[in-house]
Amino acid sequence: MMIPAQFDAKAAESKWYDYWMKNNYFHSKPDHRTPYTIVIPPPNVTGVLHMGHMLNNTIQDVLIRRARLKGFNACWVPGTDHASIATEAKVVAKLKEQGINKADLTREEFLKHAWEWTDKYGGVILEQLKKLGASCDWERTKFTLDDDMYASVIKSFVDLYNKGLIYRGYRMVNWDPEAKTTLSDEEVIYEERQGKLYHLKYKIEGTEDFVIVATTRPETILGDTAICINPNDERYTHLKGKNAIVPIANRVIPIIFDEYVDMEFGTGCLKVTPAHDVNDKELGERHNLEIIDIFNEDATLNSFGLQYEGKDRFVVREEIAKELESIGNLEKIENHINKVGTSERTKAVIEPRLSDQWFLKMEDLVKPAIKAVLETEEVKLYPSRFNNTYRHWMENIRDWNISRQLWWGQQIPAYYYGDGKEDFVVAETKEAALELAKQKKGNQGLTVADLKQDVDALDTWFSSWLWPMAVFGGVLDPESEDFKYYYPTNDLVTGPDILFFWVARMIIAGYEFGGAKPFTNVYLTGIVRDKQRRKMSKSLGNSPDPLDLIENFGADGVRAGLLLSASAGNDILFDEELCNQGKGFANKIWNAFRLIKGWEIADIAQPDHAVKAIAWYEAKLNSTVAEIEDHFEKYRISDALMATYKLVWDDFCSWFLEMIKPGYQQPIDSITFAKAIELLEANLKLLHPFMPFLTEEIWQHIAERSTEEALIISAWPEIKPANTQILADFELASEVISGIRTIRKDKNIPFKDAIELKVINNDNTSDYFDTIICKLGNVSGLEYVSDKVGGALTFRARSNEYFVPVGGNINIAEEIAKLEEELKYTQGFLKSVQAKLSNEKFVGNAPEKVLANERQKEADALAKIATLEQSLAGLK
Repeated sequence: MMIPAQFDAKAAESKWYDYWMKNNYFHSKPDHRTPYTIVIPPPNVTGVLHMGHMLNNTIQDVLIRRARLKGFNACWVPGTDHASIATEAKVVAKLKEQGINKADLTREEFLKHAWEWTDKYGGVILEQLKKLGASCDWERTKFTLDDDMYASVIKSFVDLYNKGLIYRGYRMVNWDPEAKTTLSDEEVIYEERQGKLYHLKYKIEGTEDFVIVATTRPETILGDTAICINPNDERYTHLKGKNAIVPIANRVIPIIFDEYVDMEFGTGCLKVTPAHDVNDKELGERHNLEIIDIFNEDATLNSFGLQYEGKDRFVVREEIAKELESIGNLEKIENHINKVGTSERTKAVIEPRLSDQWFLKMEDLVKPAIKAVLETEEVKLYPSRFNNTYRHWMENIRDWNISRQLWWGQQIPAYYYGDGKEDFVVAETKEAALELAKQKKGNQGLTVADLKQDVDALDTWFSSWLWPMAVFGGVLDPESEDFKYYYPTNDLVTGPDILFFWVARMIIAGYEFGGAKPFTNVYLTGIVRDKQRRKMSKSLGNSPDPLDLIENFGADGVRAGLLLSASAGNDILFDEELCNQGKGFANKIWNAFRLIKGWEIADIAQPDHAVKAIAWYEAKLNSTVAEIEDHFEKYRISDALMATYKLVWDDFCSWFLEMIKPGYQQPIDSITFAKAIELLEANLKLLHPFMPFLTEEIWQHIAERSTEEALIISAWPEIKPANTQILADFELASEVISGIRTIRKDKNIPFKDAIELKVINNDNTSDYFDTIICKLGNVSGLEYVSDKVGGALTFRARSNEYFVPVGGNINIAEEIAKLEEELKYTQGFLKSVQAKLSNEKFVGNAPEKVLANERQKEADALAKIATLEQSLAGLK
């Protein structure tokens, strides 16, 4: 088979991915083997590949390909998430461009548009993952709104409701005015922002006196129903039993007293707006205050906003401040930094809002999940420092608001049959709901037409928390063959930003519905950032297109480049040069393969240096396989690749091939050639999880292979004991070879000119690799001596002394003069450094870093002087 001069990444990627797909290597079904299972963190159905996906899915593919090579029944389930808020927002925006308002559509009409959008754009990201080499079981692809997945979510809701864990409550919630839906507490991101503190004057009823209240939100005064003061605040005892008048609205409100108020903040007086602050709501309940909601669902002001009705809250903030100033009710404005809650999805500023919503009680549900991670370690987080984050979140958990004011998603299975708040039933189907409603109402005359299903959808996370179970049918049928075989899964690879959103909730759901942990290990990747440490994003324009990177550097180059800098949990400072490094590594391996295949093979005796080289590389391979396995066991994927990289680049390409390479226009013996191919194949197996296309291409070039002999399903190298003595002996031999090469370089002695080498073996080291030293150093004679050799260039390797008689290679007199001049300069330099270090004033005042630098200079100078003196002694 003709071997191209260059590795054609694009051709290899297309050819071998099609080959793998055609031969169904990615597909898994239950059998006698031990399963190894990963479920993909489902990306948004209408999303496109970004750098975070690239990193995450490369790691997953490495794990799944390695498991396949190790003989496991490897199953990687792909899929996408319907992403309620994000997808609905895109569909609404598209409809708006067409002049269609969502409010003018029925739910069914809107969902038709949403499915059209999903059918058009959904799955693009999965196709892009194929370009990366992701070896998912595509036959198992799932979508969170597939019929069976939808049914799983509804079943779990009904189950939790029947256990008394889901309830409907009128509570203060986080309202996203852009998406027009509630959010859970975990979906609110708090940001420090520069704002203002407005000091407002409220007139005391029946007097000319004022009380001053500080607020960051003057627009909300239109919803004020009280002013609250700490009862221990002596400044305001005269106001007990009094009322105040809200500026502009001119409403009379009571002045109440409650220890909740911080006497040190602002003026010590708090305006109470129960409809727009969770703490104010609690105050309102304690003091029976009126509730006035001044906002529409888009955070514009409603009729309670008086003349500001219809205007956005932030516009009103500016305008009402001016009006308050004009009527004498604005005391002053100060700059003030405060924390502002924003929507994790839309980035809109969250508005607290009172609303009827569905909640899931979390206090007892989290207990098994806390125990699994923090006590029994049934589930392990990598790196383990995230245990502290997990503990904080889980031990401070609040009830989960699971309803969303959206249409795209699983519709809440609650059915209303009357006018009262409690006139509803919860069931998996409308027919089952009808039977329950008849029983509850005692009215056998009810019909399906009398039932109205709750219009809200469930939080997207309420479906994805079932993902590891639902993809195998475990929620609907816990006895299904797939579920019993593949669950629990093995590893989960995801970002730390969804440790609570998704990971913790899957653990909770796993124990609640599956009776077991959903996975054993959680590998938390870092965040991909640019060289300035900024998170990559479209808005900053600092995120390269992953497909462009694959086009320029090849999928293998991008995979290797990303992973070489991606230690668990640590952010990746991405630089395209990393991908170029990966591409260079691929070319190095390709050229090494071409070198081997280019040798002429002959039936001749195997030389001693080749026997020794093979023995050493086999020991090095065995040692490195054990090291790689240890890295994988500890989820140090980057370290595993680096160990493989060094083995292939340094040990195989730079040392082993040089050791066995036949002389110019000379053949290689057949035994050594066969062994070189065998060791190359072992390297390819270790490299395959990281660089699948290149390795399969070389593997198939080496020999004609049947489909049962493809690299993707070959066997991972076994861990065998490494000959540590050979490894130790070669360490010294490599130092000797480096010493010879340094002398050749420094003294311009061409490699074609053979040299002699004499050794004083002070360390009593083995002569096992002497033939290798002679070959790689072009040493015509290696002799062990007991005394120093005159007229020679010298170097040390550990305690051994090595002498290269110079003969006619150099002018001894010139070399001695040059060395003496360098020695004189270095001695002068040392004297100046030591003068500094003996100066008490300098030592007493200089920073430690400066002192350490000077001491290092002294040590380096002393070492250089010793080397120069040794070289001179050898020449004289």
